Amino acid sequence: MQNILEIDGISKSFSDIQANNDISLYLRQGQIHALLGENGAGKSTLVKIIYGIIKPDHGSMILNGKLYDPNTPEVARNEGIGMVFQHFSLFESLSVLDNIILGQKGNQKKDSILERLDDLQKDYDLQIDVNKIVATLSAGEKQKVEIIRCMLQDPKIMILDEPTSVLNPSEVEKLFNFLRKLSKQGMAVLYISHKLHEIKELCDTSTILRNGNVVKSCDTADVTINELAQLMVGKAIDNKIKLSQPKQERVLDIKNISYTNPDIYGTSLKEIQFNVNFGEIFGIGGISGNGQTELMKVLSGEVGLNDGNQILYHNEDISGLDINERRQREIVFVPEDRLGHSAVSSLSLSENLLLTNLWDHNFFSNGVIDTNYVDEKTSEVIEKFNVQCNASGSLASSLSGGNLQKFVVGREIIKMPKLVVCEQPTWGVDVGSASLIHNYLIEISNSGSTILIISQDMDELRSICHRIAIISNGVISKPYDAKRITPEDIAIEMAK
Repeated sequence: MQNILEIDGISKSFSDIQANNDISLYLRQGQIHALLGENGAGKSTLVKIIYGIIKPDHGSMILNGKLYDPNTPEVARNEGIGMVFQHFSLFESLSVLDNIILGQKGNQKKDSILERLDDLQKDYDLQIDVNKIVATLSAGEKQKVEIIRCMLQDPKIMILDEPTSVLNPSEVEKLFNFLRKLSKQGMAVLYISHKLHEIKELCDTSTILRNGNVVKSCDTADVTINELAQLMVGKAIDNKIKLSQPKQERVLDIKNISYTNPDIYGTSLKEIQFNVNFGEIFGIGGISGNGQTELMKVLSGEVGLNDGNQILYHNEDISGLDINERRQREIVFVPEDRLGHSAVSSLSLSENLLLTNLWDHNFFSNGVIDTNYVDEKTSEVIEKFNVQCNASGSLASSLSGGNLQKFVVGREIIKMPKLVVCEQPTWGVDVGSASLIHNYLIEISNSGSTILIISQDMDELRSICHRIAIISNGVISKPYDAKRITPEDIAIEMAK
């Protein structure tokens, strides 16, 4: 196989942060190549350089034997580089077909696009109703639209960033079959993921970055998952702390929660009932878009409830309390959307930490913000959760997604709260950071905190939870013992 893309000595720095340092790698025709690394290792910077979003400070790229120096994504697409981002870039209120047409270059006729789309769907099993409104699609269907838009641009190289983070197991299998078919037909795939078992299953070769440097490029078959993880983080991954058994003492009791979503494309909740005990880690799994975000808003107090809907916390009805009143009862929340919902991008880490502690008198002295105390607590979060940043004064927007996630989770659970409600706690973080977050959650659970985790990652829930329930179409299943729930149980509940 010949090299289709050669990257030689690429370097890029932002202020005093060296994001990429003399990176070289080779992408071969017909090869699925994994790009691995911790959060902040330099993966996103490198692919943004390849895709023409940012310019390198030094180094060069050769594409199909010619010098390649894109200054815009349009140039990259015209040269045969396609990219499917982790965060979808679709117009929710438009149809699938409208989104596909908008994603094409030039003034192509609708009939011509439909003809090519029909061939593409038949050849690659990418069937989807093009008349559907995007907002009504599942996460897997939205990703399919992104892939179709990319494929219609006739790429020779496809870059995928965390493509399975919102997919269920059957959708992952279909995606892998699709990518294998592309590679057999000669396309090169650059695949970014933190799920190392997927890398072992799918990828031919792997390049591992750490602190902006290439630490190894190898055939994936020649290394174990543990070796990949150790190369990424530079040390052995700590084993998880053993879970203690929770007490049979009710902390949270959700009674008959129904919520009608005002968004016509949203999911409504129907008679949600479950309970969580003292020191328990209770997981709620399910495919994205089945009511998880709505449940989080109900539990946090962001939306109100009708009479007869009860959230009992230590036998107190907190249904009518707002989010700050719930925080005053030592309940903390970690929403899924870390930038915009959990943190304000234009504020510093210290300011973001203060935002969720405005009720806490320890952060104030004689009615004035105690900046020294705020900075001290922020630095404590940064150190304990290994947040890669300059200092407590760093803007939230300057952090990589995974490092911001570590900060947001750490900001809440470092308080040793009585109840933690978190949605997607390890979304987009590397294996070492996920292990760190899991260990802290188990540690505070063993110390008496009660934890509710809403996650699409069933492996995560099975590894750290005592019990698991599945949410589907706004309805929650009976709870299962996390150690005994089977893939068949999960599939049946998700299909309801």
